[in-house]
Amino acid sequence: MKIDSKHYRVREGDEVNLRKWPTSVKPVYKSKEQYQELLKKHVARLSSLQQLLYASDRHAVLLIFQAMDAAGKDGAIKHVMSGVNPQGCQVFSFKHPGPTELQHDFLWRTTRDLPERGKIGIFNRSYYEEVLITRVHPGILKSERIPDDPHDKKLWHDRYRSITNLERHLHVNGTRIVKIFLHLSKEEQRKRFLARIDDPDKNWKFSLSDIHERKYWEQYMEAYEACLNATSTHHAPWYVVPADDKENARLIVSHIVLDTLGELKMAYPKTTPKHRQELESIREQLMK
Repeated sequence: MKIDSKHYRVREGDEVNLRKWPTSVKPVYKSKEQYQELLKKHVARLSSLQQLLYASDRHAVLLIFQAMDAAGKDGAIKHVMSGVNPQGCQVFSFKHPGPTELQHDFLWRTTRDLPERGKIGIFNRSYYEEVLITRVHPGILKSERIPDDPHDKKLWHDRYRSITNLERHLHVNGTRIVKIFLHLSKEEQRKRFLARIDDPDKNWKFSLSDIHERKYWEQYMEAYEACLNATSTHHAPWYVVPADDKENARLIVSHIVLDTLGELKMAYPKTTPKHRQELESIREQLMK
């Protein structure tokens, strides 16, 4: 089975109903061995393209991962990006904003960590938290001391517009944005939570707050639907990746990233006659 990134892409203007988007699809691989082989090929190709991205120095790539707890964000980032040169890639995880961050607008703290040209930046959660968890728990907005009424629907419209304007600005200036929503079922989340309890090495990943958030599952799905509808654009699309099968999700994510890099017009810098002359001079010195 071949992967077609377009199958998972939310087209601009689409009305997303997550109940109709699968959390599980037919696996791309037939065995664990084939999965490892496919991932290895994807990672090797990604490493090569990342080197070309760095050398051409014309674009940056921003990968955004959003999902419910236990959907596999950390694992996807770890496995898919395992072959990328650490000097050309940075991962940022955004938790609850601190006192300094709360003194600024909601885009400030993530904007500071945008990737520079030639590099890949990964946001493990992002500024999208400000239209997801804050929408489910509007009380959070009190700590942000915003001038607008937190219960005013115009607030969300304005935040969506701020986000799409930022992403349009980044695109025009060379940053390609790929947004991944790992779509996990509530039942699969339950199984993974139980597995974390049963595995002592994963106990640290689990707390009562995780169970508390499960009570708001439907509200989160509504918030994600509204977000996907409003912010998936041609230049910064969302991809809804079925996440009940972690290995399959990683292969799909890696393919999406490869497609994005492959669409860029990248080439290694051409050697000028002057530089070629310098290289030949260095060769002569080394041959002595």
